[in-house]
Amino acid sequence: MDTSGKEKEAMQLMAEADKKVKSSGSFLGGMFGGSHHKVEDACEMYARAANMFKMAKNWTGGSLTHTHTQLKFYIPAGNAFCQGARLHMQLQNKLDSATSFVDAGNAYKKADPQEAINCINAAIDIYTDMGRFTIAAKHHITIAEVYESELVDIEKAIAHYEQAADYYKGEESNSSANKCLLKVGHYSAQLEQYPKAIEIYEQVATNTMDNPLLKYNAKEYFFKASLCHFIVDELNAKLAIEKYEEMFPAFADSRECKLLKKLLDAHEEQNCEAFTEAVKEFDSISRLDQWLTTMLLRIKKTIQGDAGDLK
Repeated sequence: MDTSGKEKEAMQLMAEADKKVKSSGSFLGGMFGGSHHKVEDACEMYARAANMFKMAKNWTGGSLTHTHTQLKFYIPAGNAFCQGARLHMQLQNKLDSATSFVDAGNAYKKADPQEAINCINAAIDIYTDMGRFTIAAKHHITIAEVYESELVDIEKAIAHYEQAADYYKGEESNSSANKCLLKVGHYSAQLEQYPKAIEIYEQVATNTMDNPLLKYNAKEYFFKASLCHFIVDELNAKLAIEKYEEMFPAFADSRECKLLKKLLDAHEEQNCEAFTEAVKEFDSISRLDQWLTTMLLRIKKTIQGDAGDLK
């Protein structure tokens, strides 16, 4: 398929839309009316142009990765959606403006992540102003994901997950709020902000342990909170585990709790081999993910004579 044809068509539409916007603001345009319709037409043209750029990108073919040729179409598509969003705002079409800002953000994501964030933030401002907090929360998650994967700024990702959780809580969407909080807990522990991670894991565990559908997950959150306690202080970990067993008796019978007790014994005896053996035995049945491995290594490093791995 001829991508240059679609690209030219898109650029022509952009030029026509620009002309309509200019003429809508002219003296004659104002005198004879119709300026509102011209701006509406321009909005539609910008949206069509943006979609043409996206079509041109899709026809560059092939792989799931974004080639340089594909990326060059994201910026003009984003620009076109952005122009449309601003005009919709001028016309007081708030919802259309927000939708266009989101479309612009999605177009910019791979080519200009910071601009993507700016556009999605603009949409969030509109949605919160309209009292649409659930959709605003969803877009805060999108921004958090851009910070995670494209810009690798974990502190900012945490801030947006927290904001999303707050909005979801306000709308009584507790399950969605918990998902965001678990992301905050995950990254807080990675950044060694253990008290914050502990508070979140305890909060989510408490929220889920009385829910018949979710209570199975509570033991995982108590386990993660215990590991964070353990990194800070062994005695704290012991006391926390006792508290969790009282709060949630099913935790006491779990493999996670049995592992923690073996690790506490090995740590007290400063026995690296016993620590590693307990971890290996657990891992042979329930594979440890990267986060758990990192936390367990941090605990193991506090044992004297530690070789620095779990093998």
